[in-house]
Amino acid sequence: MSISEADQPDRVTIRAYPNGPLLVRGPLELRDEHGEPIDSGRATIALCRCGRSSIKPLCDGTHAINRRRKQ
Repeated sequence: MSISEADQPDRVTIRAYPNGPLLVRGPLELRDEHGEPIDSGRATIALCRCGRSSIKPLCDGTHAINRRRKQ
């Protein structure tokens, strides 16, 4: 029997998307390099993996734009 993410609201899950962000769901506290809290304003956040986001550490979708330009 599989337990879905929705069945465990107090559990943090991180899902890596190919050529995309890390999607983080669940109760977490995100902090910057100085230990100050970062308020994402959302229950689910996307963390940048490409390093090109203008709102790091959060993803702004820049990876998708760059991928389209290379094609």
